[in-house]
Formats: sequence, C-alpha cells, structure tokens
Amino acid sequence: METTIAKEKSEFRNYEQGDITAAVKEHYRKMRSRQTYDYVQRMKKKYLTFERPMDLWDMMERLNALVDVSDPDLNLPNVIHLLQTAEGLRAEGRPDWMQLVGLIHDLGKAMYLFGSDEDGTSQAEQWGLVGDVFAVGCKFPDSCVYPEFNALNPDSLVDLYNTDLGVYAPGCGLDNLELAWGHDEYLYQVLKNHKDNKIPHAGMVMVRYHSFYPWHTGGAYKQFMTAEDEQYLDWIKDFNKYDLYTKSPKVPDYNELKPYYEPIVEKYLGKGPIYW
Repeated sequence: METTIAKEKSEFRNYEQGDITAAVKEHYRKMRSRQTYDYVQRMKKKYLTFERPMDLWDMMERLNALVDVSDPDLNLPNVIHLLQTAEGLRAEGRPDWMQLVGLIHDLGKAMYLFGSDEDGTSQAEQWGLVGDVFAVGCKFPDSCVYPEFNALNPDSLVDLYNTDLGVYAPGCGLDNLELAWGHDEYLYQVLKNHKDNKIPHAGMVMVRYHSFYPWHTGGAYKQFMTAEDEQYLDWIKDFNKYDLYTKSPKVPDYNELKPYYEPIVEKYLGKGPIYW
C-alpha cells in the first residue's frame, strides 16, 4: 500500500524553500517585468480567436507533458493536479459542477500547445501561462509574490498606470479589470464562448479568479470591489481549499477516474468539441 505523508497547510506556497526557489523566482521576475497592459491586450487579440476545435479529454491528456514551473508545491504533470482537485471535491460531496471545475480549472494551460517562447506561453517559457496573476493598468500591490519585482515592469514608469486606480474607476468591479495574461482568463473566455456551456456562474468565477492571489489572499484591489465581488471572494476561498491543499505526490489513475467524470463533462459542456 502506498503511503503519502500529508503536508501541513503552512508548508504550501512557500516561495523560499529548497532547490525550486531559483526557477520559481526567475519565472516571477519574467512575469512581473514583461506582463504590461499593452502585452495583455495583444495576447487577448492573438489567442482569443476560438478557431481550434479540440476534445476536452484530448486537452486533458496533453497536459501530461506540462509541469507548472511556477508551482512550489508539486513537480508533477498538471493533469495530476486536476484529478487531485476534482477528487478532493468529490470526496467531500461537493456539487458535480464544482467537481467539474476542479477537473478543468487549469486546462487553459493547454495554450502551450500553440503558444510561443516570445509570448511566454510555451513549455519552455511559461511567464504568460502560469503563476499568480495581478491587475495591469494600475499600481502593483505589495501582496504580489516577490513584490521586489514590481519596479521592473515598464508600466511602473507610466504615470497613468502607476496609481491605485490607474485606468479604472472606483468600484468598477473585478470583471472590468485587465488581469495578467494566463491560463485562468484564457479558459474562462473559451468556456464563455462555448455554446453548450452550462457551468453555473459561481463555477465560472472560480475558473477566472483562482490564481488572483494578490486579491483573494493578499487583500489588494478593494478599491475596485462591488457587493457582487464580495460573493466572488467567498466562492474563490471555498474552491481554493481544494485547489491548494489536495496537492500530493500520490498520483490518481486517470483511466480509472475518467468514466466517472465523462457524464459530468457531457452534462455541463455537451458532447461536441470546444473551440480554443
């Protein structure tokens, strides 16, 4: 029988531990110094074309080739983390749609299949693909991981972008912010465009904001929040218990679990391909 030693909660998201520190830190240096307001606009225009019909399960399997360089907690192919998250939700009897969100929440990382080193959306260069996201177009908060890299962003020298409000209005709502480009926003937009998508609003919020740690964990960006965003915060904190604390070296059996999740996928996303 395989024995897995569970980590204490305080041991997760430790960005100053062991051999991984240099690689993770370099990832965030690139991300913070290159993800500008203009870059985000270019990536949206380039990648949100919805012209690649692909099967969800095929995309899941292709994540076997991707290890998230920004993650200090798990050095395994990303599809394993998706199964761990979904199974954690299933074990506690959470709704089937939430189990589905757990299963697919990082599926936007499959953007690496048609990404590029230049954009930071490839297997080798992931600074436009993975990692904690932050708002662009306004001042970077100290709640960003490695806040010492904030000053490296060219937008920090632009007066328009270097205030607490930046290009936004007070209370404009999180949905009106431009966030750093990555797998969250990409998958959210893909699902939003998918005609057969029946995932509840709460699930779509979980997809879109689960990596927005400077907000949901760091307490930043309150100047933009609405009453609805307070509900968003509750949803994200609920979901992130499973996203974070189910990470483990124990590897779930993909082929064994797939028959359970197939009808749930069909219920909320239909039978046809999804356009990426």
